Amino acid sequence: MIIGILNQKGGVGKTTLSINLASALALRGERVLLVDADPQASSLASSAVRSAEPLFPVVGMAKASLHKDLPDLAAKYDHVIIDGAPRVNEIARSAIIACDLVLMPVQPSPVDVWATDEIVRLIVEAQTFRPTIKAAFVVNRKIANTAIGRDVVKAFNEHPFPVISASISQRIGFAESFAQGLSVFEAAPGSAAASEIDAVIKEVIGAKKKRKVS
Repeated sequence: MIIGILNQKGGVGKTTLSINLASALALRGERVLLVDADPQASSLASSAVRSAEPLFPVVGMAKASLHKDLPDLAAKYDHVIIDGAPRVNEIARSAIIACDLVLMPVQPSPVDVWATDEIVRLIVEAQTFRPTIKAAFVVNRKIANTAIGRDVVKAFNEHPFPVISASISQRIGFAESFAQGLSVFEAAPGSAAASEIDAVIKEVIGAKKKRKVS
């Protein structure tokens, strides 16, 4: 399964989410590849500062031919996670076409909600070429016990894609583990942060089988 973590807005936590989702799958014994499709190469930079043995390989593929180049490489893995680029439509289009599922991380703020229009447009456009592409929003960096944190799902009612029920909270553990090139599963196993990532994985993998995302 090829899962793209994509949003045209920067700063929504795509790289952190990509690394932790890939780690969750790898620690379950899955063969995982992380593709860094962002010209800023944040996933590659994180893997470079890592001192522990890698859980999965990370390759750079920030190019508009990604959808043509990835299939042969992806065939060797159970899952591929694509860490997408913001504000680069040619690469984003290619990444979307390569995906089975696009997860769009969005922070619970009005600005982030408004900024999703561009990525939604790109996905709908790609579905005309590959109708099997699925997509869903995932709320990231949610602040607990705030009104906007509770009500953000309602803001997406006008979009054609659902919001998965599992969400990721704003937690210092994500930043601390990322700085070491680690996932929260390695830096803080059993933490609330790790449990939230696990919940996303369970819903996403299950959702594909049950066709809950569209």
